[in-house]
Amino acid sequence: MAASATAPPESSKLRRIVAASLIGTTIEWYDFFLYGSAAALVFNKLFFPESDPLVGTLLSFLTYAVGFAARPLGALVFGHYGDRLGRKKLLVLSLLLMGGATFAIGLLPTHATIGSAAPVLLTVLRLVQGFALGGEWGGAVLLVSEHGDARRRGFWASWPQTGAPAGQLLATGVLSALTALLSDAAFTSWGWRIPFLLSGVLVIVGLWIRLSVDESPVFKAALAQAEQRKATTDQVERMPLVAVLRHHWRDVLVAMGARMAENISYYVITAFILVYATTSAGLSKQTALNAVLIASAVHFAVIPFWGALSDRIGRRPVYLIGAVGVGAWMFPFFALIDAKSFGSLLLAVTVGLVLHGAMYAPQAAFFSEMFATRMRYSGASIGAQFSSVAAGAPAPLIATALLADYGSSTPIALYVIAAALLTVVAIACARETRDRDLASVEAGPQGEDSNRDTRESSAADAPASA
Repeated sequence: MAASATAPPESSKLRRIVAASLIGTTIEWYDFFLYGSAAALVFNKLFFPESDPLVGTLLSFLTYAVGFAARPLGALVFGHYGDRLGRKKLLVLSLLLMGGATFAIGLLPTHATIGSAAPVLLTVLRLVQGFALGGEWGGAVLLVSEHGDARRRGFWASWPQTGAPAGQLLATGVLSALTALLSDAAFTSWGWRIPFLLSGVLVIVGLWIRLSVDESPVFKAALAQAEQRKATTDQVERMPLVAVLRHHWRDVLVAMGARMAENISYYVITAFILVYATTSAGLSKQTALNAVLIASAVHFAVIPFWGALSDRIGRRPVYLIGAVGVGAWMFPFFALIDAKSFGSLLLAVTVGLVLHGAMYAPQAAFFSEMFATRMRYSGASIGAQFSSVAAGAPAPLIATALLADYGSSTPIALYVIAAALLTVVAIACARETRDRDLASVEAGPQGEDSNRDTRESSAADAPASA
């Protein structure tokens, strides 16, 4: 059964699964990033108008951070049921929740209409977004990882990761087009609602594609084995969360540490940059959006390259390239922005995102390979999403507060460098996972990881699928 579960699928089937995961994650990240961009550009005026501009931005980013606070809860709930019921069902639910919340934000009355109830409703909808995204990531990357060709798992699993820059590209592109076509008054009055309302159309497309794919064969095989064990031995499996914390606690800590530099650097480079470029550097809103737009396209293109490289030299070396590179780039990053030209701003953001991609690309396969199948959704999601509360959630808020207190980019650069050092330590403590067979990294009757170091000798002998 394990052999059939790990056999490379047909090329057309694998591509359809990759497309379903990519389109779904793109839509969900579009929704999530759209909020971040709007928080930097207009929410401070629409929902916190009684504050001065920088305080309003801080409050706006605070509601942005609330979405991250809900992501661990989403990871726990979706991880539990994803490990019990399957990946596909939970991915459909996460898409519906995210799309519904984003569409509702587009209809939300502002502070001028309903007063203080407006930011409260905005915060509630942001919580729903965070809850949905907390469950989306783990399911999307596992669906591809557990279907994919073992020898090229890093490459195939990196494609759902491109959903983040694709969502950023789509969100920033729509906002950039609207700010170019509309006056500031029109955009602030009603134009900002259009990108949120478009989410409804995107969700329909995403659901149509996501419903057409099959459940992971590795999960189905593991579920059958668990049911057989229960029938023959009458032993009940532990809850996935309990099993993860008992047998994979070290891997959870490694995943959390690995996410620190990746998460913090990304939100400083893509979200906080809209504040820094338009205030300290004196660049226009349109210039900042265009720089992020072009850099996100490059980011999208390089992620599969980094994923493929991780198949050749390992997950850890590629991840370390990104962590060390991002830390080393921070001072040049802000120096280039302070040059106050579009070219220097574009170079700063593009190089930053290319280096970020070296961490983000192998992350999907790396985290998937750490955990046994019947606790993989929970383990990967917990490791990824719990760290986001301390990393991505406060990153724009901390960066904005540091800028307000010190009036300098130096503390912000040191903040990202500290996160990079933490990630380097975490990756140094990690095991290399490139040669693990996902079907053999399996839990025993009580959740024990029965074959952590099984090598993929049979998979390595199989022909590549594409």
